Amino acid sequence: MRTTPLVLHSARLLDPGTGAFLPETALAVSAAGRISALGDDREIRALADPGTTVVDLKGGVVTPGFVDGHIHPVSGAELTGGLDLSECADLADVRAALSLGARRLRRGEWLFGWGLDPNVFGDVPVGIAPFDSVLHNIPAFLLLFDAHSALASRRALELAGVDGPRTFDQASAEVVCDADGRPTGLLQEDAACALVERVAPQPTAEERREGLAAALRSMAAAGLTGGHAMDANGASLELYADLDAAGELPLRLRVAPWCQPGADADAVRALIEQQGTGGALWRVAGVKLFMDGTIDNGTAWLERPDCHGQSTHAFWPDPEAYTRVVGELHRAGVPTATHAIGDAAVRHVLDSVEKAQASGGGPVRHRVEHIETVPDDTLHRFAELGVLASMQPTHCCDFTRADHTDNWSRRLGEERASRAWRCRDLRDSGATVVLGSDWPIAPFPPLGVMAGARHRRPSRDLSLPPHGPEQALTALEALRGMTTAPAYAAGEEHEAGRLALGHRADLTVLSDDPLTVPATELPDVPVLLTVLNGRITHRAATV
Repeated sequence: MRTTPLVLHSARLLDPGTGAFLPETALAVSAAGRISALGDDREIRALADPGTTVVDLKGGVVTPGFVDGHIHPVSGAELTGGLDLSECADLADVRAALSLGARRLRRGEWLFGWGLDPNVFGDVPVGIAPFDSVLHNIPAFLLLFDAHSALASRRALELAGVDGPRTFDQASAEVVCDADGRPTGLLQEDAACALVERVAPQPTAEERREGLAAALRSMAAAGLTGGHAMDANGASLELYADLDAAGELPLRLRVAPWCQPGADADAVRALIEQQGTGGALWRVAGVKLFMDGTIDNGTAWLERPDCHGQSTHAFWPDPEAYTRVVGELHRAGVPTATHAIGDAAVRHVLDSVEKAQASGGGPVRHRVEHIETVPDDTLHRFAELGVLASMQPTHCCDFTRADHTDNWSRRLGEERASRAWRCRDLRDSGATVVLGSDWPIAPFPPLGVMAGARHRRPSRDLSLPPHGPEQALTALEALRGMTTAPAYAAGEEHEAGRLALGHRADLTVLSDDPLTVPATELPDVPVLLTVLNGRITHRAATV
């Protein structure tokens, strides 16, 4: 066996802990996939044997591997297989895209789309009516950008037998109907969307596997070495295990299965027993819960209703049932990651964690996902309770506007819209801020996520003003948000997130220094090399 399978030299080794370059210029990797030596080029190259891969980085910048704090690899690979509607700016754009897609269908085939921005509807109610003329007799399922809601065509609703309102365990789930009780095509939350999804054609097992593998390869090429996968639905775990066993898993994945409203004691016990299972490069760690939906579709949980009188309810019909589940998971030492977007949802999660901590058990690193708008009195509680703030700044960049004319801001009103994605305030209050994309909701390239955290401008037009520039992170803080912070969130700070002896050789190599490149130029910096567990998963032609 090769004792030193990989040597990188002529490098600048960037430490996200200090923000400075290490004095060494080379590193070696052991057969166990750990950093085994740091030193100058000559001494590290001397460790190479005939089987060692030696890479001259020509001054490239090595950082600990980038980790996305919130992704959905399996569902994302499936959902992004249809029409990409994310670039549509208005209803005419959507109709044109749907018309083109419809012309390519064979008789009876379904039309799928994703990334639809509710802002394209302007003042028109969100529904399928504007597209009826294009989708006549075509079964279609169009996912809105938040992935918490979708539009189903008249034919799709007919095939699913959806002809009126329904009642769900998820309190905010809804088949939206008009005044006469007829479905408008808008389906809110997972339970309602599933009514149509279950009658739609499903990809084969091989198509799922290849779609996931392709998505993960693209992530590695963008510089990602890991991700916190916020679901374990369907065959996700089997797919990870298959790719891992075949040596084709290019990311290290930490997977949190869902716990939904209605989960009984047996379901919670099963989630606890599932912890720690996995393979060489993936494992189940934590549980994902939901406290609300999204502001854009009126299913968030706000302390005051939005401008339509919506977003007044929790995702769990009985929020105290959620509190009891969090307490049970905490006492079992299981970290939770709760989707909480609205201020009431975030407050309830923090209250629940505080109650769980008071009931006993050891230290557990719980987290809140998204945190799109919160009042001042909530900020300090994250640090006080040791709760991590997991945030996706590109959502603010690309789905809202500085002048608050977007759907999200108009629903909230000026006061709450001005508290958008308070990354700076949370960090200054002492919270650990973990950054991620929430792919497929937003693009996964980590340099784009870090850039958005810094400039807070729409990625489609960087000349536009930023939304809440006072909430921007520094370049170093953004880098930590995708290196040291996710390592800490996973309880792995002793072996990940730094360039240090004995740490994992999960590495990202860039052509330039991410701390000095202007934020608006950062997404264009070439990724030269990506290394996972000492294995090269991406190598640019120039190295």
